[in-house]
Amino acid sequence: MDGHSEREPIIEFRNVTYALENGAGQRENLLDSLSFTVFRGETLVLLGRSGAGKTTALKLINRLLEPSAGEVLVEGRSTLAWDTIGLRRRIGYVIQETGLFPHYTVAENVALIPRLERWPPERIGKRVDELLDLVGLAAPQFRRRYPHELSGGQRQRVGLARALAADPAILLMDEPFGALDPLTRAEVRGEFQSLKQRLDKTIVIVTHDIHEAIILATRIALIDSGRLCANFSSEEFLRSSEPAALAFAAQLRDLEILRARQAPSEGNRPSRDEVGQGSPRPAEIEHGPR
Repeated sequence: MDGHSEREPIIEFRNVTYALENGAGQRENLLDSLSFTVFRGETLVLLGRSGAGKTTALKLINRLLEPSAGEVLVEGRSTLAWDTIGLRRRIGYVIQETGLFPHYTVAENVALIPRLERWPPERIGKRVDELLDLVGLAAPQFRRRYPHELSGGQRQRVGLARALAADPAILLMDEPFGALDPLTRAEVRGEFQSLKQRLDKTIVIVTHDIHEAIILATRIALIDSGRLCANFSSEEFLRSSEPAALAFAAQLRDLEILRARQAPSEGNRPSRDEVGQGSPRPAEIEHGPR
């Protein structure tokens, strides 16, 4: 998307460092001088290997962690200036295992934040039913079930509904589809892609899955060893010569090679070298066979 200079910044990292002491009593930076901006209504994917610092960055946004140096701003205010509870209630948070309360029904899990905000019961009930329908779970069928009575994909949908319950402007998602089997993951991810176009939220997603990043992102912030390598659109990412970006893009080329080998023969099948030239376009990744 263009025109960033005219758009409203919702989340800003300004030279943020987060450090811990290691076993030897030495300071170790998990994030090092990290700077980026997330604008209203866009979806930023924090992409990187395991241990790159992605989840640490995400937790700084809702003040589950506080920076060792630098500043994180949400809606123009430092996270340290916000009332912590007030800040977290303005931000939806979806984690890999959903974090549902096992002794609460689906409806009670979704209603958690509205109940804490002292919404009237009638408004809460209406909101719960609306959100369950939104994420593809028929309210009459699912609202009285408990988490153990749901599949993994259904639990993930309930977790998303709960995160959206108080209609937050910001949605944080930490490997939200990572615990699902590949087929369910593709299904839920595709549903979320359609859903997010209607949500009008500012979204930050942590993942190490390049397919997920290309499909879901407005922009991709590539993080390596706690540092920001680059901040790309999906198209820029696929054309980048940045070594870390090339390593991720190679996964896409390998997938296209496999698809080409398995495709029915029509004339001359493309060779490995021919398929490997260039990176697949985002539309090919999103709409091609999974």
